[in-house]
Amino acid sequence: MAKAEISWKRRTDDGERVAVYAQHVGDQWKFFKRGARYDQWQAVAEPELADWLELLDAVQRRISRRLLRPEEEARVKRSIHERFPEEKI
Repeated sequence: MAKAEISWKRRTDDGERVAVYAQHVGDQWKFFKRGARYDQWQAVAEPELADWLELLDAVQRRISRRLLRPEEEARVKRSIHERFPEEKI
C-alpha cells in the first residue's frame, strides 16, 4: 500500500468480516472494501460513520508520529460533519 493509504478490519451488522482501506487523493479520501483476502477491492461511494471514525482515529495516531500533517485531522472532521451533521465529534 502507498503512504497515503490507511487500512483496518471490521465486522458488518451481519457478523461478516470486511477489510476496509481509505486512500488519500488530493484533498479527499476514497474508501474501498473487500470481504475475503482474494476478493477484488470495491469502491465505497458512501462510507459508513464507523469507517469515518476509524479513519479519524488512524489519522490522529499518524499525526502524533509525524507521518501526517496536523491539518489533515481538521479536514477529516470537516468531511464527517458534512456527511453526518447530527454527530458530535
